[in-house]
Amino acid sequence: MTKAAGSELTRLQFGLVAASVLAAVLPHLRRLPLAISALILAVLAARWMQHHRGGARVPAWLKLPLVLLFPFLVILHYGNIFGREPGAALACAMLVLKLVETDKRRDARASICFSSFVLMSALLFDSSLGFALLLFAALAVLLAALRELEPRAAGATQHWRQKLAGDLRTGAGALTAAVPLALCVFLFFPRLGSPLWGAPTDASARTGLGDSMAPGNIQELLVDDSPAFRVSFDGAIPPHAELYWRGPVLWHFDGREWTRPEYFASQRNAGLLQTSGGVVSYEVTLEPTDRHWLLGLDVPLAAPEGDVRGADMSLVSRDAVDHLLRYRVTSATHYRLEPTLDPEHRRMALQLPDGFDPDARALAERWRSEFASDDLIVKAALDLFHNDFVYSLNAPPLARDSIDDFLNNTKKGFCEHFSSAFTFLMRAAHIPARVVTGYQGGYFSDVGNYYVVRQSDAHAWSEVWLEGRGWVRIDPTAAVSPQRVELGARAAAGESARWYQADWLLAVRNRFDLVNRAWNDLVVQFNSLRQQNLLAPFGIDKAEYTELMAVLVASSSLLLGLFAWWTLRNPRRDGDPLDTAYVRLCAKLARAGAARAPAEGPLAFSQRVAGAVSGGAAAVDLLLRYIDLRYAHPAPPVAAVRAFVRAVAALRIHAPAMGTK
Repeated sequence: MTKAAGSELTRLQFGLVAASVLAAVLPHLRRLPLAISALILAVLAARWMQHHRGGARVPAWLKLPLVLLFPFLVILHYGNIFGREPGAALACAMLVLKLVETDKRRDARASICFSSFVLMSALLFDSSLGFALLLFAALAVLLAALRELEPRAAGATQHWRQKLAGDLRTGAGALTAAVPLALCVFLFFPRLGSPLWGAPTDASARTGLGDSMAPGNIQELLVDDSPAFRVSFDGAIPPHAELYWRGPVLWHFDGREWTRPEYFASQRNAGLLQTSGGVVSYEVTLEPTDRHWLLGLDVPLAAPEGDVRGADMSLVSRDAVDHLLRYRVTSATHYRLEPTLDPEHRRMALQLPDGFDPDARALAERWRSEFASDDLIVKAALDLFHNDFVYSLNAPPLARDSIDDFLNNTKKGFCEHFSSAFTFLMRAAHIPARVVTGYQGGYFSDVGNYYVVRQSDAHAWSEVWLEGRGWVRIDPTAAVSPQRVELGARAAAGESARWYQADWLLAVRNRFDLVNRAWNDLVVQFNSLRQQNLLAPFGIDKAEYTELMAVLVASSSLLLGLFAWWTLRNPRRDGDPLDTAYVRLCAKLARAGAARAPAEGPLAFSQRVAGAVSGGAAAVDLLLRYIDLRYAHPAPPVAAVRAFVRAVAALRIHAPAMGTK
């Protein structure tokens, strides 16, 4: 072992290694169980403090229990150590344990390499543009730590802040210089049709619609401004008020929660759906949810290829959507859905729990006895909501008889409250009804010519079955807050979400979504099929692996050659900021016609410069200041060196006019 490899770490070196470990585990912490996250942070902080105070090495009797504790916690929470989530948790834990035994430079380099692996594994969970930029910054920290581990020239002395700033600049510069080569490899390195890893999809759900609805469920989505999906229409775009994006359809109510039954396939050739107008075709780009739901406008005519459509017109993916998914759908906006109601569907659409909400049942029975038609009962319920209720995201909690409490006491809520109460009232009045969850509206980007639908556009409405018309969409929220449907969730939020009202903030979010969409199209969804078409402009319709590798080798060789030429064309002198500024000053004088001879010292050079260039007096003053700082002090003052660097950068000198001496 060399002396460098076995030398002890300085405080700055260990601090940068610890920062690298922290940067690698931070992207994972929000997904890890609280106990594991807290233990990881506690071990990391304790190890940093122990090294900072100059403590002895961590004894083996303390490391061994930690080595056993972390896998135990992972298995206790996940049931095993296989899969993306448990694997990432175990990797983060082992990385922190590696830091516990990091005392030498060799150990530090191993920790940084392990950190880079853990950091890149975070892309298995999130591949958004913002997350990629955060990883880019974290990689700069790792490269800065590697730079600090390099041996220093003998006698070199710098304040730790100067060294840290220099390390970070070098790390960021090295990472930036690697971008062209990384882009070349991204484009031309042959891709497989499926990922290399075969880890099963974890069941932990991301933000998105669930298969149940209870008071407060959708509220979490209504304050979530992240995109849920994006839609590009092939032709004319339906009016904003008709943009109902169907998700899970909920049939069963237990007194508190609406749930969906087990999946049942749609009937074929049974007159289930009869269209009576035009249809719209569009392409949906769905964000990952780790759920099986797909979104379609109103009533989709068929499921995307490989997926299924339920009898309630909900779209279901055969596999959980754990990656950005793009699919095409054609939907009907004018239709009759199930004009003849299936007996089993009727039974499900009239189900009510025993022993719940007697007041609501009595109200519905009174309507049934007073009104001659189902349409009048529907109107009575909508009039009730319109006259006496308030739309608000700050709805109070409800009692056991949630429908009665909402109708008689709180009278304040949002879409899930209104759709739940309305559907209950319809069933109590012997009108088949069900709850539909999904999204309503969206923001249309004139620049990108597409709709972005955010999680905050989540919505719930009702469908009632009426004789001769089939299933009819009824949105009771529109009776209370019409602007929710006409203008979107932002307009209806009102006092419940003041922060959501800022026009400039909305404009910034929606403009930035163009960048996110471009990132998704160009990077996230760049697959083997698109890669094979890269060389189509050059006459190669389907590039094979050998052709892609040939282009990769040629392009990367060209890039490396250009970088080598740029680096070697003007060798730079290594040194501290003072010497670097002196070299820059000499270069400026050389461009003005006063080049320094190779063996000429700064004092002799200053005596020759005065009359050689215009503004030579300022240059001479800087040369004398350099002599004073370099040779009159064992260590030049930091403030004086910075002032000298700024003065050299601001210096403007010119060659003397023709004919003058």
